[in-house]
Amino acid sequence: MSGYLPIVLFLLVASTLGLIVMFAGAIIRPKKYEKVKFSVYECGMPPLDENRKRLNVRFYIIAMLFVIFDVETVFLFPWAVAFDMIGLFGLIEMILFLVILVFGYFYAWQKGALEWA
Repeated sequence: MSGYLPIVLFLLVASTLGLIVMFAGAIIRPKKYEKVKFSVYECGMPPLDENRKRLNVRFYIIAMLFVIFDVETVFLFPWAVAFDMIGLFGLIEMILFLVILVFGYFYAWQKGALEWA
């Protein structure tokens, strides 16, 4: 159990320091807030419009396509790391995977999902 003593001490000091900083902030900060404090901050410009307006559905389609293709390309990294272990079979599988991915991309492009206007 003596091996865990530094970890326990570290957690104790970190949590104590965190609590001290929170209580010091509560004592020092101003209690009366102004209207400017509660306004939305975007690039230093005052808000001109409501922030809960409806967006075009194409925005969400493009965002979802980005997430889908981005997550799919993440699968390339473990394949590249383990390439020497999986050999020719892994290469053929990855080529097939990329072909399906490219077909999906061209299908979305053909349907006009990537067109903004």
